[in-house]
This record gives sequence, C-alpha cells and structure tokens, in this order.
Amino acid sequence: MDPAIVGMVAFSAVLVLLALRVPIAFALAGVAVVSAFIIFAFRTGTFMPERAFRATTSMVFSNSFDLIHSYDLSMIPLFVALGHIAYRAQITTKIYDAAKVWLTRLPGGVAMASVMGCGGFSAITGSSIACASTMGRICVPEMLRMGYDPRLATSSVAAGGTLGSLIPPSVLFIIYGIFTETSISRLFLAGVLPGLLTLAGFLLVIAVWVWRSPGIAPLGDEAPTGRERMKAAIAAWPALMLFVVIVGGIYGGIFTATEAAAVCVVVTAMIGFAQRTLDWAGLWASLRETCVQTAAIFFIAAGAKIFVAFIALTGVAPAIVNTVTAYEPSVFQLMLAIAVIYLLLGMFLDPIGIMVLTLPLMIPLVESYGLNLIWFGVVVIKLLEIGLITPPVGLNVFVISNVVGNKAPIDKIFAGIARFLSVDVIVLILIIAFPAISLLLPMGMR
Repeated sequence: MDPAIVGMVAFSAVLVLLALRVPIAFALAGVAVVSAFIIFAFRTGTFMPERAFRATTSMVFSNSFDLIHSYDLSMIPLFVALGHIAYRAQITTKIYDAAKVWLTRLPGGVAMASVMGCGGFSAITGSSIACASTMGRICVPEMLRMGYDPRLATSSVAAGGTLGSLIPPSVLFIIYGIFTETSISRLFLAGVLPGLLTLAGFLLVIAVWVWRSPGIAPLGDEAPTGRERMKAAIAAWPALMLFVVIVGGIYGGIFTATEAAAVCVVVTAMIGFAQRTLDWAGLWASLRETCVQTAAIFFIAAGAKIFVAFIALTGVAPAIVNTVTAYEPSVFQLMLAIAVIYLLLGMFLDPIGIMVLTLPLMIPLVESYGLNLIWFGVVVIKLLEIGLITPPVGLNVFVISNVVGNKAPIDKIFAGIARFLSVDVIVLILIIAFPAISLLLPMGMR
C-alpha cells in the first residue's frame, strides 16, 4: 500500500474528525497510530500485523517521550501560571482601569481602553480566548451600561482579544517554535511590532467609527480628576513591569524565554501578596487551573508530535513540495495560496488544531523556497489570529456572545467585527510585503 495515499487519507480523516468536534489530541494521535500501523503492516506487500505492533508503539512512545522532556515545553506551564496568577492578583485588569480613566472623556474612549486592556492582558497571559472571556465580562457590560452600541462594545473586545496570539508571551508561538525547531525567544520578539501595529490599527478603527457615527459611543458621565488619573496610571505598574521583564530581558540576552517566565511567576505572586490582592486560596486556584490547561496543551502537543512523525513516514510532505515546485509559483503566489488555506481552515477549526495539522506540510514547502521561518511564524500566527474572529466559527466571537447573552446577538458582533478584520488584513499584507517588521527586533537580539 502506497504510504503517500495513506497519508492523504489520514489527513482528510483528521479534518473530518476535527469538524465533528472530536478533541484535537485524540483525532491526531488516533489517526496517526492507526495509519502508521497500516503502513508498517503492509511494508512487505502482504498484511502482517505482528510486524507492525513494535514499530508503531516505538513511534508513539519515542516521540511522546522526546516531546515531554523538551526544555522549551517547560515554559508553557510557567506562562499559563503567570496568566492565572496575574489575573487573580488583579494585575491584568489594571491596564484597562488606567486606560479607562484616561480615555473615558474621548469619543469611543472606553472602547479604546478595552482594546488596550486586551493588549495588556494578552501581553501577560498569552491566551486570546482567555483574554476575550475575561475582558468581555469586565468591559462589555460597562460599555452597554454607558449606552454604547452593542456592535462596538462587543466587537472591540472580541478583536482586542486576538492580540494574545501575537504579543508575547504567546502559547501559539511556543508550539510553533517546538515543532519547527526555531528560537522561541526570537519568535516572541518577532511578534511585538506586528502586535503593536495591530493594536494601533484597532484604535484607529474605533476613532474613525465614532467620528462618523458619534451616537454609538456616548461620553463618560464625569471627567476624572488629575489625581484619579495619576492613581490609575501608578496602579498599572506591575503589568508594565512584567512586559518589560519578558521582552526586555529576552531582547537584552538577560533571560531565555523560560527563565523570563519563571522570574515573572515569582515576581507576580510576590506583588499579589504584597498588595493583598492575592491569598493562598487564590494561588492554589491559579495552580489548579494551570494544571488543567497545561495538561490539555500537552496532550495536544503529544498528539501533534505523533502525527508529525507519521507524516514524515508517509513522504507526503516531499511529494507536495515536488508538486508545487514543478509549477514554479512565485513567492507571492505561494504566500497567497497559504493565506487562503489558513483563512478557510480558520472559518471552521480552532487555531491550535489548524497549526499542528498544517505545519508538517507547510514547513518543508516554505524551507524549499528559502524563506525565514521566524517571519513565516508571524505570518501563520497572524492568519490564526484573523481566524479567531472570522465567521462562521470565530471562537472569540462566540466567547463574547456567551458572556453577554441576549444583549448582543452573534450577527451584531460579526457586523462590528468586519471593520477590525479590514485592519487585520492590511497588517497581514504589510507583514508579508515587509519582513523587516517582524525581523527587526529578533535580528537585534544579543
């Protein structure tokens, strides 16, 4: 039996299982194990299952063992713990509080504050969905209370939540770095400028939207005093410090990404206890949530690693590379095709599932063109970020919808999202056209 045919059938089977909402880890590992067993059993031309057991189990256990003992993987529980502890210590919401106080008297100021709060939350937690869920509970009810149009109130938080994919630390960057064997520290730095560019674009969307339709964003009730503004700004210092430690420490060569995560976890806990916003019960709850979320990510990573080994066994990736290069498409045509594939998949599947499913096929193709994998990682994460707010799935949109209930139907959220999607597309084009936007900081890293 031709391994390449088995590989294509297996790939299609995984897509079907993911569309049926089978857990990613089970879909990837299950299909890979069954398909690898078939290939090994038919290796001599006749079906001999007794020869396939040892080879299949060896592939499964060796790849799982190598992954779990990966040094880079240790930063996932650290950054996840950092996000949970910072939230319990009320550090992640202080940026929103400060931005709201400073911007509340500007047209659309609270929506801008929500986007900035999402950016700050993302810079610590690295999770887009967690950001949308948490900030949605805080920001959306406040804007609706002030009389904001539901389209603006919900879409600004749903779009702002996607910033967690690009602004470091990002779990997606960690997984990408592990599976492509690229520097996670450089990937983190590569996401900074595109993330900030996206943030600026979202703020511009709100400003223009409110300028053209002033009634959708009433001004705040009272103008805060200078003392209140200063107090709010000072209260946000822990979040700013943590971001500086992560980005500045990595850029300056002081820390690796794992060391930066460990330092920030300890510092965050100390700040929480010192400010009396965190107690032992809150710390224990944070660690418990970290264990659950980390276990889920590890299962997905292990399933993906097994699937990657299976794809290598089939020879599908080299076959795709040879087929594509035979047509001699330009780099622009290649990137356009990749973007279309990711955007289509993003309409139906979640970001982690898309990435671990496509990377085994995409990376050999990109390498055959001599393209920079750090830059390509930013492009992939940006495409996944767009998928979080693209209909019909749009995970962040459904998260916000669940938070606000009947106050804002999904169709209204998607109606507001269209404006933010236009910015995302523009930023994506800029990243592809000008790789220096992504590579400037990594190239200056010590």
